[in-house]
Amino acid sequence: MAKREYLTAPLPSSKMPAGIPFILANEAGERFAFYGMSSILVVFMTKYLMGSGGALAVMEDEPAKEWFHLFTAAVYFTPLIGALLSDLWLGKYRTIVAFSVVYCVGLGLLVWDQTRLGLAGGLILIALGSGIIKPCVSANVGDQFGQQNKHLLSKMYSWFYFSINVGACISMLACPWLLDKFGPRVGFGVPAALMVFATVAFVMGRWKYVPIPAAGRKVIDEVLDKAVLKILARLCVIYVFVAMFFALFYQSQSAWILQAENMNLKWLGITWLPAQVQFVNSLYLLPMIPLFTYVMYPLISKVFPLTPLRKIGLGMFVTAVCFVVPAWVEIEIARGGKPSIGWQFFAYILLTAGEILASIPLLEFSYTQAPKRLKTFVMSLYLLSISLGNVFSTIVNHFIQNEDGSSKLPGASYYWFFAIAMLVTLALYIPVAMRF
Repeated sequence: MAKREYLTAPLPSSKMPAGIPFILANEAGERFAFYGMSSILVVFMTKYLMGSGGALAVMEDEPAKEWFHLFTAAVYFTPLIGALLSDLWLGKYRTIVAFSVVYCVGLGLLVWDQTRLGLAGGLILIALGSGIIKPCVSANVGDQFGQQNKHLLSKMYSWFYFSINVGACISMLACPWLLDKFGPRVGFGVPAALMVFATVAFVMGRWKYVPIPAAGRKVIDEVLDKAVLKILARLCVIYVFVAMFFALFYQSQSAWILQAENMNLKWLGITWLPAQVQFVNSLYLLPMIPLFTYVMYPLISKVFPLTPLRKIGLGMFVTAVCFVVPAWVEIEIARGGKPSIGWQFFAYILLTAGEILASIPLLEFSYTQAPKRLKTFVMSLYLLSISLGNVFSTIVNHFIQNEDGSSKLPGASYYWFFAIAMLVTLALYIPVAMRF
């Protein structure tokens, strides 16, 4: 039997590349795994974490939030390593396969060991696996298209984004329920199984992909070019400001879950679990993206012409306003009340609007400003802004801990702090953006 050869260039075709179904299956499975695992992480640390002797050894709220944001910061720092590793040495395909295996091992460790040692080891491996493959997967999509079918690339990215949100939405509904009913072995076990599926699905398409080889030393030479360094420096200034948006955005996966535990969880005839409400972010995105694209942006542009940088500024403002809702909820809780979880469903409308205004235009801005041969590298720098935002949240949650486990920013003051920090950042961002 003749030896099978990898493709060296996209096949001449006006149809979707043959490897696309495998890439979509991989992305949906991986996103289910990641969002399912992360959606229950804070609840696991505060309710299920075990000690070395087999007894419960759960964390207080502030350390749990600190661990969560430190993990998220690592997830979005390691894409820089992934971009360099794939471009300099391994290439995208081998990088994705190798670190998908690392990812699977990390999830398996969470299933096997529910102590702090297992938690730390699992999260380190997941951060490496998930982060390193992140820029490679999205860039690998574009590599599959040639001149005859490049007009289908935008449609493909729409399906790619859809698969992300489908995987995230289902997992954030299912995994909190699995944790509640069957415990952490099943709660983490299902995401682990989906990551194994994602890895197998990706490998099954190996003969249908176009594996672009690593560029080697040329990447470093291009990054160190003076003109390129100037572009990267200007982009990084914007990323530093936008980091505060992500510091607020990711509170929905930590502080908001802990707040929900003190709310009336019965709403719309359903008794929700505290961690389940996160699913509405992905659900809201599906109708709200076309709403903003085809209705809101044209209307706003009639009185205030919108550019990517102006959209980002509006997104930062909307996100600051969003934090008034959880602050108000904390005030009501402090009065002995149990406000409805419906308030968080409302807050997610504002948070999702902020994401559409800030995060998506930032992607567009990053791609258009990036030098042609450094698109993957620049996207990893964009992801560093998410890491930086979570580093800020980690530092805040570390320094507000009192010795008795209480917080120096109790109740509503925690949310007011982040809202004010966002408004101060926005005030500094506006003159910089105007001069960009």
